Amino acid sequence: MKDSPSLKLSIKSDPAELAPVRKSVEAFCAENGFGEHAVGEIGLCVNEAIANIIRHAYHGEIDQPIEIEATIEADKLHVKIRDWGEGNKPNMQVTKSKDPLKPGGLGLICMGRLMDKVAFTPQSIGMLLEMFKKK
Repeated sequence: MKDSPSLKLSIKSDPAELAPVRKSVEAFCAENGFGEHAVGEIGLCVNEAIANIIRHAYHGEIDQPIEIEATIEADKLHVKIRDWGEGNKPNMQVTKSKDPLKPGGLGLICMGRLMDKVAFTPQSIGMLLEMFKKK
């Protein structure tokens, strides 16, 4: 039986890691049959998730651990992003109109609209974010 394709990355909470992680995840998805449009959406969501971890869970500290794992099973991408920060489980419900002139808040909207499923699971320390997208 063939193993499911997977990608595992361990990074620090440094914004300089955003572009390399995004490119790695996008390449992994493209190599495993996702179309160009979906690849861009997935990359954006992963980028936003990690940026939120850096900003909210780690308060801008650049040396904290983040682990990313992407697997594909039965034509569905499963991305896990784990941190050990101080973040709370975010509210995925959009309760008011987003003011485009105020920074922040768009990452969760992107994740909720561009991925098929998004789940935040608080851990004893930190958070596990899981995102799913069908081909």
